Parts: sequence; structure tokens; C-alpha cells
Amino acid sequence: MAKLLNRIYGIGRLLPKTGALGEVPSTGQAYRELLRIALPSVLEMVLLSLIGSIDTMMVGTIGASAIAAVGLVGQPRMLMLCIFFAMNIGVTAVVARRKGEERQDEANQTLRNAVVIILALSLVMMTIGLTFSRQLMTMAGAKADTIDDAETYFRILTYFLPVNALSMGLCAALRGVGDTRTTMYVNICSNLVNVVFNYLLINGVGFFPKLGTKGAALATAIGFTVGMCLALYSVFRKDGNTYLRLSFKEDWRLKKDTVKAITKVGGNAMLEQIALRIGFFLYARIVAELGTLAFAAHQIGMQFLNLSFTFGDGIGVAGTSLVGQMLGKKRPDLAQMYGKIAQRIAMTTAIILATLILTFRYPLVSLFVSQQSVINTTATIMLILALFQPFQTSAVVVGGALRGAGDTRYVAKVMLICVAIIRPVLSFTAVTVITRFFTPLTTQVAHSSASWLNVIDYWTNQIPVFALMGAWSASLIDMIVRMRSMLHRFNSGKWHNIKL
Repeated sequence: MAKLLNRIYGIGRLLPKTGALGEVPSTGQAYRELLRIALPSVLEMVLLSLIGSIDTMMVGTIGASAIAAVGLVGQPRMLMLCIFFAMNIGVTAVVARRKGEERQDEANQTLRNAVVIILALSLVMMTIGLTFSRQLMTMAGAKADTIDDAETYFRILTYFLPVNALSMGLCAALRGVGDTRTTMYVNICSNLVNVVFNYLLINGVGFFPKLGTKGAALATAIGFTVGMCLALYSVFRKDGNTYLRLSFKEDWRLKKDTVKAITKVGGNAMLEQIALRIGFFLYARIVAELGTLAFAAHQIGMQFLNLSFTFGDGIGVAGTSLVGQMLGKKRPDLAQMYGKIAQRIAMTTAIILATLILTFRYPLVSLFVSQQSVINTTATIMLILALFQPFQTSAVVVGGALRGAGDTRYVAKVMLICVAIIRPVLSFTAVTVITRFFTPLTTQVAHSSASWLNVIDYWTNQIPVFALMGAWSASLIDMIVRMRSMLHRFNSGKWHNIKL
């Protein structure tokens, strides 16, 4: 058993075939270093996911229209944040590389330039969002009973877009140097403040007014502000040991080489973000056509998918940071080793998650809904979700390692092909074939034999369930192709020599 574990997890098997380029840490040291960065990040993301669910439940106390209004804000807001998500990938990669190169001054220069760019872009996006808030909510599908609440919620969050974007950018830089503990504190505190003020402002407690949806938006804005203040404190404080430090005494002018390095990575990451938004939007629209029961089951399944995703994403943060740092130290062998260690840890986590999902899928689903038909449908797609785990976590972690190396162009191409093309095309094909073939067939059989009516009625009701399984199976194929593509690129070592 010990030999088998050593073959799977021992660093001797994780180094490139060309061998080590210098001193190599022991297996224990290597795993401890990665877990030191990964564990706070995993804890942060899992807790944020859980807090997000609590946030939704609290908004739900107002009524269904409030949930719908808040939900409508999601896609337009994510589109506005796309540019910052992409830029932050660039910031993380460049800062990690500069730390590895032991160029602390340039790492801090990267952070200063990022802050200037983020503030400028966020003011532009804020202006656009406020100017076209009504139109954006209409495009998102707001109806007469939701558009006013949706617009109010959206406008409040848009006013605080610079605050949110700055906090995200600072945390991205901190992750680049491996300081995931600080980002964990920042984001958990921010979200806990959000939950507390949700409680105080949504339905009114004591002298706090009852503001409904507006109160939920203000609570989120207050949480953003607390997060930004904590993030700023972490990089401006003089008594800390943080690698990144900001000071107004330094030069804040934009540097051509620094901006070029950020945009080289971030530009390709922007294409990835666009592909993700398009793919997820099309996929959601396809599934929404299957009816209320199937879509409810899909939404519950997505809650579990997103929660399981956070484990891979948290481990991937450590891979991103260490791969970038090792390349900065001119040690691509260690970069490859840490990338593979992250994948091994992620795969182990995936097996545990898959086992839990398979074993407890019915009681887990029952936490969200009491309607037995929805429970049964969701439990069925949870079987596919269990199969997702090893492919999803590997794709996320290896993709993070490639981003840390600056190989975002390849990652963007894979995401475009898999998420924006393979997933929606296969989902549409599966749903169309199942619904258009089986619906007329069951109708024809029902007309030919009255004695079969109960049986036919049962199978007719199952058609959306089968179609939903087809859509989820299409997502599984997307995930498998994505994982294989990412692993092929990672194992090729072509990312070793990317300059930033």
C-alpha cells in the first residue's frame, strides 16, 4: 500500500521526465507548502458559497418577486465584472512571477498600476451601468412586477462597483504571492457583514428601517465597503510582514512594460470570460425550456455543482500562485511538480465528494425542496454530478496552473470550444431529440390503446427528466474534453518558456 501511495503522490513521479534542475523539496515539504496556500482559499470559497445560499434565503423572506428581482441582476452584473475578472487573472500571474524572480519592487509596481487601471475602468463601467440600468434589466427579462426592484438593486450595486472591483483586485494580487489567509479574512468578514445587515435592513429590526430589496442591496454594498477597507489595510499597513505594500510616496504612474504584462494575460482571460458567459447563458436557456419541475431540479443540482467547484477552485489558487513563482525562479521543473501536486490533491478531494454525493444525494436534495418529484429528479442528475467530480476538479486545477504560467490564450481557446460550443450544442441536440422524438411517440401510443393511458402519462411526465439528464450529460462531455485538453497542454511543457 505504501508503495502504491508513493507511486501516486511521491514527488519523484511528479517531476518532468528531464529531471530536476536543482534542489527539490521532500514530498512532505512540497505538499505542506501547497496546502498552506490552498486550505485558506478552499475554506474561503466554501464558506462564501454557503453564505451566498443564506443570503438568497434571507431575500426569499420578502417573497418570490424579490428573489426574481435579485436574480435578474446577476447576469448584467457579471457581464460588467467580466473585465475585472480577466484583469485579476493577469494581476495574479504577473505578481506571482515577480515574487519568484525576487523583484519585490516590480511586484508592488504591478499592484499600483493595477489599482489605477481598476479605478479608471470601474468608473467608466459604473457610468455605463447607471445610464442604461433600466434597459439592462429589461434585456435580462424583468417584467412589470420585478423591474422596479431589480433596477433599484442594480443601481445601488453599480454605485459601489469601484469599491467591489478594487477589493477584488487587491485580493487577486495577494493570492499571487500566496497570501490566501488575508484574502480569506477579507472576504469572509465582508460577507458576514452582508448577512448581518441583510437581517437588519430587509425586514427591519429595532430602529433599522424595513427596506426590502433595497435593504438587501445596501447590505451587500456595506459588505463590499468593509472588504475593501480590510484589503487596503492589509497592503498599506507599515507594521505587517506582507510582501505587497502600497504607499502614496511611491510612483503611481502607469509603466508600459507592467501594463503590457497584465494585459497580455488578462486580454486572453477576457476572451475566456466572454466564452463562459455565452456558454452558461445558452445552457440555462436550453434547460429553462424543459418546464418548472426540470428547471427547479437543475437549479438545485447547480447549487451542489457550484459548491463542489469551490474545492477545485481553492486548490487551483495555490497551483496558480506556486506555478507562477517557480517559473519566476527559473524552476519549471518545480512549477510542473506543484501543478501535479495540486491535481493529485484535487483528485483525492473529488473522489471523496463523489462518494458523499452518491451516498447522501436524497437527504442533501431534501434540504432544498420537499416536493418528491423534484427530489427524485434532482437525485437522478446527482448521479451525473458525482461523475463530474474528478474531471471538473482536474480541469479547474490544471487550468489554474496554466493561467499562473501566463498561458491564458490556450485556456481561452479550450473554454471557447468546450463551454461556448460543445456544451450548448450537445445540450440542445439532446433536449431536442428526446422531446421531439418521444413526445409524439407517447401521444401516438396513447391514442391507440386506452388501457395504456396511465403508463403513457407516466412516461410523458418523464420526458423532461430524460431531457435534463441529456443536458447534464452534455456538460459532462464538455468537462471531459476540457480536462483532457488542459492536461495535454500541461504535460507538454510548452508553457515553461512564456515570458511576462
